[in-house]
Amino acid sequence: MSKADLIVGIQWGDEGKGKIVDLMAQDYDVVCRYQGGHNAGHTIVVGDKTLALHLIPSGVLNANAINIIGNGVVISPEALIEEMQQFGSLKGRLFISDKAHMILKHHILIDQAREKLRGAKAIGTTGRGIGPAYGSKIERSGHRMGELRDTEKLAQNLIDYFTTYRAIFEAMGIKTPGFDELKAELDMYAKELLIYVEDTTALVWKSLDEQKKVLLEGAQGTLLDIDHGTYPFVTSSSTISSGACIGLGLSPKDIGNVTGIVKAYCTRVGNGPFPTEDFEEDGKKLGKNGHEFGTTTGRPRRCGWFDAVAVKYASRINGCDQLSLMKLDVLDGFDKVKICTAYEIDGKRVETLPQSLENLKPIYEEFDGWNGSKGVDKYEDLPSNAKAYVKKIEEITGTKVGLISTGPDRKETIIL
Repeated sequence: MSKADLIVGIQWGDEGKGKIVDLMAQDYDVVCRYQGGHNAGHTIVVGDKTLALHLIPSGVLNANAINIIGNGVVISPEALIEEMQQFGSLKGRLFISDKAHMILKHHILIDQAREKLRGAKAIGTTGRGIGPAYGSKIERSGHRMGELRDTEKLAQNLIDYFTTYRAIFEAMGIKTPGFDELKAELDMYAKELLIYVEDTTALVWKSLDEQKKVLLEGAQGTLLDIDHGTYPFVTSSSTISSGACIGLGLSPKDIGNVTGIVKAYCTRVGNGPFPTEDFEEDGKKLGKNGHEFGTTTGRPRRCGWFDAVAVKYASRINGCDQLSLMKLDVLDGFDKVKICTAYEIDGKRVETLPQSLENLKPIYEEFDGWNGSKGVDKYEDLPSNAKAYVKKIEEITGTKVGLISTGPDRKETIIL
């Protein structure tokens, strides 16, 4: 039996996982997504074509690979149908877990209403219903993709739920649909998606038993993990490598090599603590050079310097065998670049990630900048200062850098 290799985000998401999954997926038979929803976005650039994926695994561009959306993903049928349209027929190439929970319209309305009610204390969600859908799953009032096989029963169950909680929906200003409207919507989902729905856990097991090469892909990043991230400013699922076991039905023994994806600097979308955020000209320059706007939301990302303390923590919790360092070329043109090597908390130096990232001060090491890393595809051709920067990251995090991205295209990649 073969083992499944895994790619995981090491920061707050938006690290560039899409490019690396797309690059690696060319050598894999099966690519699986194991958590999150359409709040995630992977941008893939191939030549002059740019694709933004939200639910479909990044292996979709490998014509020989099959793509699996696992049970740990929450799926908006409407968003998935829309995304699928850019690829034509995916029959035989896309499989959706019958145990994956659905994001329905009331989840989206609840998400948006809650954020509005939070006011200044808003978490900064994408408003796409992810949290409420996972909430329904945990409180056992959710509905799974396999239930589309009997839309009449599903519609009636939803109507019963709306009736039971009518007072809450009215208090939040949410109008719920009637039976006929709801069933028509569910019938449309069933017509478009049921041909892709099956027991994906058995499919992944069969693939590993047959010695096929399997790649697992997460969404968001480690610091957004529901348990191990910067709570409460996190997502609603397990974004770390062990989440792949839950989200696909694998055992820890099924996991092979783990690659952590990390930017050469740091970004964050939404609210929450960000120790190395730069509010001055350097932060603005990072955002401009890196085209830092959310793939899903279009919101400008907050930008700052590389946080090696957080990356060391994330690398350990994910069991990373290597790091893939993305967007090194964005640092071209800076006179000085920084790496956060520790925090100062209450006058003390701390080199581990604390429970709260509030009220701390980053401690930086400063390095001479460089020019000329853009598009480089051989390590020896990198500027010497860029090489020194990469070596320092390896030294502090205790994890080797196995890939370096110097641009958005597949070809702009150094493999060490």
